[in-house]
Amino acid sequence: MEAVAVELLHKTYGKTSAVENLSFTVEPGSLYGLIGPDGAGKTTFMRIAACLLLQDAGTLLIEGLDTRRREKDIKSIIGYMPQRFSLYPDLSVRENLVFFADLFGVGRSEREKRIGQLLEFSRLGPFLNRRAEALSGGMKQKLALSCTLIHTPRVLFLDEPTTGVDPVSRREFWSILADIRRNGTTIVVSTPYMDEAEKCDRVGFMMNGAFVMEGTPDEIPKRFGRDILSVRAPGLVKRSRGFIFPDCVLDVQTFGDRLHLTVADAEKALPTVRSFLMQQGIKDLVIERTDTSMEDVFMDRMRSRAETVGV
Repeated sequence: MEAVAVELLHKTYGKTSAVENLSFTVEPGSLYGLIGPDGAGKTTFMRIAACLLLQDAGTLLIEGLDTRRREKDIKSIIGYMPQRFSLYPDLSVRENLVFFADLFGVGRSEREKRIGQLLEFSRLGPFLNRRAEALSGGMKQKLALSCTLIHTPRVLFLDEPTTGVDPVSRREFWSILADIRRNGTTIVVSTPYMDEAEKCDRVGFMMNGAFVMEGTPDEIPKRFGRDILSVRAPGLVKRSRGFIFPDCVLDVQTFGDRLHLTVADAEKALPTVRSFLMQQGIKDLVIERTDTSMEDVFMDRMRSRAETVGV
């Protein structure tokens, strides 16, 4: 039995489809990533999964339990961490953990055991008596996750848990998630970060409430069907904003100090691209074919979807 089974899930707000006929499954003990920009429908899906919002159509089963009919049973086996987790700023780390343990009905002896375990893997032990409002952004997220885990949920839903967190704290947070997963917990996480998407077993690219692509991080780039030329030169990114590239260039995306050009055939397109850029006065060019990344695919699918729906 799948840990999460979604079939033709649909939710609208007025005339806007927040989630549109979404279907996918999540295997027990796996890590599934929902990838997409703001407004893609990720948070709406998470709120339906957490039994905080009722869908208009379709089904969402968690370990075989229907979110529309088994809300109480589901809430006992899931953990949900929204984008803005409601920690109590005037309570200490320990007091927040105790509060959420009591909220979930965790017995005193089990509570102390769980708090000890959570403090150990979150590395919050030295800050046990510090008020939540005095914690750094990264430590607040670790505390929020610890509060979410206090009742040992079997399925964990995390809505963009590392947005706005510094890179070091992001790495530490994902290290914690790896430990949780090794213990058999199923995790569904939404994120706008491609490096986090690559850590997932499967990912679904969302835009305008629907999937534009779904699969494993390894197979998605292989299904792209096009080549990528990586181009860099001093001042290229800034100067290229007004360029009208040759027809062989299907798409242009900026990646740091270089451009990624999507082409049908890298070998055939490279001489044309080189000649065009030299005509624009670009010097010290370095052009090479590069492996297609998850971000290349995601940006291409976002563009195609936007053109289709007229965004």
